[in-house]
Amino acid sequence: MLFRWLTLFLDFPAEAFDAGVAFWREVTGSELSPFRGPAGEFATLLPPDGDAYLRVQRTADGSGGCHLDLHVDPAAGTVDQAADRAVALGATVRHASDGLVIADSPGGFTFCLVRWHGENTVPRPASLDTGGASRADQLCLDIPPDAFERECAFWAALTGWHQRADNRPEFAHLDRPAQIPIRLLLQRRDRAGPLDQVAGHVDFACASRELLAPRHAASGARVLSVFPGWTAMTDPTGRPYCLTRRDPAV
Repeated sequence: MLFRWLTLFLDFPAEAFDAGVAFWREVTGSELSPFRGPAGEFATLLPPDGDAYLRVQRTADGSGGCHLDLHVDPAAGTVDQAADRAVALGATVRHASDGLVIADSPGGFTFCLVRWHGENTVPRPASLDTGGASRADQLCLDIPPDAFERECAFWAALTGWHQRADNRPEFAHLDRPAQIPIRLLLQRRDRAGPLDQVAGHVDFACASRELLAPRHAASGARVLSVFPGWTAMTDPTGRPYCLTRRDPAV
C-alpha cells in the first residue's frame, strides 16, 4: 500500500484563524499542539487517543479551504516516486523539496505528498455532552460536472482504493483501508463554480444529527439545510461542512 495515513488540513485566512481553530478544536474534542512553522502558522488538533489526522494552517494569501496530505510508506517508494505517479495520472506539481511535494489534482484540488512517520491508530469518536458521539472522518470533494469522471479516476488510481457507486448518481465513494482515518467521497456538483475547480469540505459521522446540529450551533455554527442523509452547516468563519447519518465508530 503506497499511502499509510492521511492528514486533513483546515486552511484559514489570518482574520478567521483564531475563531476557526477554536471551533474545530471544540467540536472534534481535541487539544491543540504548540504552533510551529516560520510564522507559527501550523498546529495539530490532538485527539484524546489514537494518532492525529487533523491540522490547521493560517494561510498567507488570504484564502481558506482545506487540503490533504498523503503519507507515503517508505517501503512502497519515495515521496518523489509517488509524485511521478501522480503526475503520470494527471496531477501538476507546484512545489517540491526534501520530503514534501505540493501538487494539484487534474481538477485543481491541492494535496501534499509527505513521508509516513508510523501513524496507524484511528482515534475513537468524540462525545460532545448533549451532541452524542461523532468524528470528522470524511473529505468530500465537490467537483464540477465536466471534471467528475476524470477526478474520480485520478483519486482511485492514485490511492489504489476501489471506487464504489452510491445509490445517488452524483456521489462516488473510495473504499479506504481500515487503518486510514479519512474517507474520500466524490460529489458531482450541479454546475461549475466561479473558478471551475474542485473544492473540498469535511463531513462528520454522527450518532444523531438531531442532537449534534444544535450542539455545534451553540459553538457558533449555523444550520444551512437539512436533507434526508445529511445536514449542511457552516462554521463561525463561513466554512461549509456536513453532519452525516453514519456510524462514527465504523
